[in-house]
Amino acid sequence: MDKHAGLLTIGQLARRTGLTARTLRFWSNEGAIAPVSRTTGGYRLYDAACVARVELVRTLRELGLGLDDVRRVLEGRATVAEVADAHVAALDAQIRSLKVSRAVLSTVSKRRSTTEETALMNRLARLSATERLQIIDDFKADVYDGLDIEPQLRDRVRGLRIDLPDDPSPEQVDAWIELAGLLQDPDFRARMRAFLQLNIPLPGQNNPPGARIWWARQVVNSVARTRADGVSPDDPAAVDLVSTMFANADLSAVLASLEAGIDAGAEQYRELVSRVRGEHGAPDATEDLHWLATALRHVTGLVPKGRTARA
Repeated sequence: MDKHAGLLTIGQLARRTGLTARTLRFWSNEGAIAPVSRTTGGYRLYDAACVARVELVRTLRELGLGLDDVRRVLEGRATVAEVADAHVAALDAQIRSLKVSRAVLSTVSKRRSTTEETALMNRLARLSATERLQIIDDFKADVYDGLDIEPQLRDRVRGLRIDLPDDPSPEQVDAWIELAGLLQDPDFRARMRAFLQLNIPLPGQNNPPGARIWWARQVVNSVARTRADGVSPDDPAAVDLVSTMFANADLSAVLASLEAGIDAGAEQYRELVSRVRGEHGAPDATEDLHWLATALRHVTGLVPKGRTARA
């Protein structure tokens, strides 16, 4: 009897498994599928068990495992579960890195960034959690330290967290890049400090006249509804709205508070923080704020010459 009866040549094994002979030869050379015998001419021969072994190797390779890990499993030096655990961790790290790369490239494309800007954004996106926290802490120290505010509010500020999750979406990374650049801008910090000085109550005192615009969303919502009705900032209906919202408040002080927030980019800051946290925040109210500022200027008689109202 032919002692090689029932055995498969590498070509037959390729046809049986749907793989190329070249791939099988490579796996065999690497020790993943050893032949059970050879012909007198030295050609490799494989049995039915090798077919099952090839299927296992193919499955593990399709899942991204390297041949070293495949051999560890086949030789019993590690279980599939143990190798899978390690591979999942590696894939998670790779996915996070790819998400960061995608977000940076998307931002570069959108902004038509220069080489220097691209390098900066890439560095900001790849900061460690500790480095990101330091940026936030430096910003809070620059903006809030020395402000005369209620102890309870100061504690809330100190506990404010703005950070990326462990598995951020590309949109969150993109928002973080923009926010981190903003928080490190000395001019932005100075404008935010000036804005907060006008809109945070002093200890034991009531809220400043314009604070409701920023801390009570119904003000912006009322403006949005009025704008949707086609009312312009110099319309009598706008005067009625301003009078209703701010009653006996000093409208000049309200306007100063509002303009300080617009100049600081407070709405942009709020929106970026929401995006970094993955929250669905309130819609961008920038145009509503400009409309309200123009209406207040008309009511107070502080409309600069040559300025047109933004409806």
